[in-house]
Amino acid sequence: MGRSDLSLQEVSDRLGVHYMTAYRYVRLGLLPATKQGSSWSITEADLRDFASSARGPRGDRRKGAPWAERLEARLVAGDLTGSWRVVEAAMGGGLSASGVYTELVAAAMRSIGRRWATGELDIADEHRASAVAAKLIGRLGHGMVRRGRPKGTIVIGTAAGERHGLVVSMAADLLRACGFEVVDLGCDLPAAAFAAATATTDGVVAVAVSATTAGGEVAAAETIASVKRARPDVPVFAGGEMVPDAAAASTLGADGWAASIDGFATALGLPAG
Repeated sequence: MGRSDLSLQEVSDRLGVHYMTAYRYVRLGLLPATKQGSSWSITEADLRDFASSARGPRGDRRKGAPWAERLEARLVAGDLTGSWRVVEAAMGGGLSASGVYTELVAAAMRSIGRRWATGELDIADEHRASAVAAKLIGRLGHGMVRRGRPKGTIVIGTAAGERHGLVVSMAADLLRACGFEVVDLGCDLPAAAFAAATATTDGVVAVAVSATTAGGEVAAAETIASVKRARPDVPVFAGGEMVPDAAAASTLGADGWAASIDGFATALGLPAG
């Protein structure tokens, strides 16, 4: 710890709060801190910024809170408890479970992916963050199912070679929140298996194929073609990082582009909410 750094006890003394309250600020990502061994250190500048922002009305602080950045820090650290506390704090400030997916988890994981691509993070950091994010989704997913008669069944997954199952899991839950039944096939599925699963599923109103890895377009196109041969009556949509617009989706052979979950529902002629 540098000479100008403060311990957690010193921070709690300066803020006039209990030690565990100061610790909670750190675990929520509200107060930046660096862990060295078993101790936390906080810079004078970060404490001043925190103390200044904490003077505003509670509602204002939560509305403008950089939750995605705070979650990202906890994910990179592999801190499941701290990550969940950030999610709880954001939801306590009014963010919905769907918002946690789109505004927090997705945003944090995109940033982590970019940092890994530039060499700022190691592949182990990215995997550790993904593992924690998957646990968050597992915890939130049970509350995403809407009651009532489903709008139909959607089969969703990725083509062979695609390893980003987290994206599919989030999309599946968001579709459930829109009132659909969802068959989540996960990632890295051969085209024939994807088509067979679609053909044997009742009530399918659409199929969604996600492509997020560079170079995976060929496999995605093969999967889309295979699904369309098996179920020519069902529209197939493409989405993901490698499918930036409707033209790209059409190039892959898809019938439509899943730009967003709401857009997906609208394209099917169904209300999004």
